Amino acid sequence: MIRKVKGTRDILPPESRLWGGVEAKALEVFSGFGYDEVRLPVMEPTELFVRTVGEGTDIVSKEMYT
Repeated sequence: MIRKVKGTRDILPPESRLWGGVEAKALEVFSGFGYDEVRLPVMEPTELFVRTVGEGTDIVSKEMYT
């Protein structure tokens, strides 16, 4: 079982629909002031990739920020 990264939580319906509305309104307000959206990378624990592709692969040995 993969555990959530400490300090994060899943947002499921119906709460995700509420967050969608908040995000849409925020984008509307911010764009009115000339700001654009920024998307940050999604975090996943290294163990997920170690288990699926193996510890010795380039993905795990060269591309993980752990």
